[in-house]
Amino acid sequence: MVVSRSRSGVDRAVSALPERTEGFTLDVTDEVAVRTFFDGLGAFDHLIYSAGEPLMSSGLADTDIEDVRRFFEIRYFGALAAVKYGAPHIRPGGSVVLTGGTASTRPQHGTTAVSSVLAALEGLTRALAVELAPLRVNAVVPGIIRTQMWGGLPEADRDAMYRSLEERLPVGTVGEPGDVAETYLYLMRNKHSTGSTITIDGGNVLV
Repeated sequence: MVVSRSRSGVDRAVSALPERTEGFTLDVTDEVAVRTFFDGLGAFDHLIYSAGEPLMSSGLADTDIEDVRRFFEIRYFGALAAVKYGAPHIRPGGSVVLTGGTASTRPQHGTTAVSSVLAALEGLTRALAVELAPLRVNAVVPGIIRTQMWGGLPEADRDAMYRSLEERLPVGTVGEPGDVAETYLYLMRNKHSTGSTITIDGGNVLV
């Protein structure tokens, strides 16, 4: 099942996935809607939370606090609500995987808001792994991946960003969605992993 606030995003994902895939629209900032969705869903095996807005970047003096609150609403409080109302429906042996980002451990100028919410997500992951045990809770921490998230950039700027990364990253290539998907699958299948964060960034935090 694919769930997103964007109908077009849901349709795009469903069209690329196996025939039995179902798609739903849901505003993760609406707690009542999140609770109603999971109550109507019934039992399931795994929950992956990957909702997020394009990353914010601005110096502290130019940061709009309301924008930061909105960022936390989607990235942090949306994840918290999804786990709160989804976890009771997860079958034994299932898991939760949240999604962070490398700005949590490698902040740069202009990433105060981004680094803060992503660090909070990693703390949430560890706390939930303790509170919800034996349900396993982990997080994937991607670097820059070649996805629709960067679709708002002009094509020339986006290509320049990818080329710059390829020149700098130890692996010499920009990550693809499949690289991250493999990590979600690993954490879903590995019965001895909980409270873990796995970084998928081609070595970016090292350079």
